[in-house]
Amino acid sequence: MSQSHSNLHRSAWSDWWEGTRRTDIWWTLAWFDIVLRYRRSMLGPIWLTLSMGAMIAGMGPLYSSLFGADITKFFPHLALGLIFWSFFSSMVTDSCNAFIASGNYLKQGYFPISLFVWRAMGRNVIQFLHHIVLYVPVALWVGISLNASAFLVIPGFLLLMINAHALGLALGLVCTRFRDVTQIVTSVMQMLMFLTPVFWLPETLPGRAKYLLYNPLAQMLEVLRAPLMGGVPDAHNWWGLAGWTAVSLVVSCLLFARYRRRVVYWL
Repeated sequence: MSQSHSNLHRSAWSDWWEGTRRTDIWWTLAWFDIVLRYRRSMLGPIWLTLSMGAMIAGMGPLYSSLFGADITKFFPHLALGLIFWSFFSSMVTDSCNAFIASGNYLKQGYFPISLFVWRAMGRNVIQFLHHIVLYVPVALWVGISLNASAFLVIPGFLLLMINAHALGLALGLVCTRFRDVTQIVTSVMQMLMFLTPVFWLPETLPGRAKYLLYNPLAQMLEVLRAPLMGGVPDAHNWWGLAGWTAVSLVVSCLLFARYRRRVVYWL
C-alpha cells in the first residue's frame, strides 16, 4: 500500500496529530505568508503596528469624550479591545478560507488538513504579537500596575487557541463545502463587534442589556483583558468559556472525523 493511500485511511486522531506536530511546516508557511504580504515594503510587518497604533490613538480621546468616560480608564480598555478583537476577527475569517487558500497543497499530495488550520492560526499569532506591543506604552501612560492576577491571561489565551483551532476545523470544512457561509460569518462578526464591549464599557449597559455580556466573544475578551488591566475576570466568564469550549470541541471533532477526506473534492 502506498504512503498516500495509507495516510488517507488513518484515524481522525492520527490525521490531526500528524498536522499538529509538524510545526516546522505550518509555522514556516505562516511566516512566509507575512513575508510575502509585505514584500518590497520598507517597513514590512511594522505597518501592522503602525496602523493599529493610529486607530487606537485616534479613537481613544474621541470615544472617551462621547461616552463621558475617564480617559485613563477608557484608553487601555479600548486599546486591548481593539487588539484582541482584531485577533478574534482575523482568526475566524481566516479559518473560513484555511483549506480554500491551501488548495494547491491539498491537490498536489497528501497533507493532514489540520496543518492548514494551524498555518492560519500561526499567521494571526504573528500579527497579534505586532499589535500587543502597543499596550505597553498605554499601560505606562495611564499607570496600570500589574499584579499576580496578570498571569490569568495565560489560561485565557490557551482557551482562546483551543477554541480557535476547533472553530477553524469546523468553519474550514463547512466553508469549503458551502462557499456562501464565509460571507455570512464575515457579516456576523461585523455585527458582534458592536454587541461585544470592544468600544463601550460593560457597566454602562442598562438592565436586561447586560445579557449581551454572556456571548462567548464578550466572555473571551473579558478573560483576556481584565488581567492586563489589574483585575480578575468574573467566575461566570470562566464557566461560560468552559461550556463553549466543550461544545466547539465536540462539534469540530464530529465534523473532522466524518468529512476530512472530502475536502480535496470540494476544492
